[in-house]
Amino acid sequence: QQLQDSYENILVDVHTEDKTALITLNRPKALNALSDALLKDILHATQVLDQDPSIRCFVVTGSAKAFAAGADISEMHTRGFEQAYGTDMFAEWQQLSSSRLTHTPWIAAVSGFCLGGGCEVAMMSDIMVCSETAKFGQPEINLGVIPGAGGTQRLTRAIGKSKAMYMNLTGEFMNAQEAYASGFVAKGFE
Repeated sequence: QQLQDSYENILVDVHTEDKTALITLNRPKALNALSDALLKDILHATQVLDQDPSIRCFVVTGSAKAFAAGADISEMHTRGFEQAYGTDMFAEWQQLSSSRLTHTPWIAAVSGFCLGGGCEVAMMSDIMVCSETAKFGQPEINLGVIPGAGGTQRLTRAIGKSKAMYMNLTGEFMNAQEAYASGFVAKGFE
């Protein structure tokens, strides 16, 4: 298996001299909302990079405005319970989560909005760093649902029960300074 020459929803830049790769989420009009196609692109690229012994680390990032603003609600809103459950709507998410157990460490480099499913993807990384513009949150409560791809568990492990419950039940965001102070991110950059 090898990387595609180009992907529809991500950009992949391999730096062989540094033994690293950069995956950039590339749906700027949708603030990098996580569509089924984008998740498939990420899964393919991360699986190929993980199999490549010359790659020692890869970084997943978005744009200055948004790492990822969450799941693509325009895809999800037409699915009823039976379709979502019967087709295992979050199967790709689980594959991405299990790819966290790969041999190649990966870094989530966050700028701008990192919300809902986007925040859940970032939490699957081995190391998370952010710019001073980063805003993290689980705003699903505003849609009458809770995080569906492990956000409740990962957020609790990362920042503690009380703060995680507060974020999940109010939909309030955490800025870069709070994220660093709480240990949610390893490092903040200007």
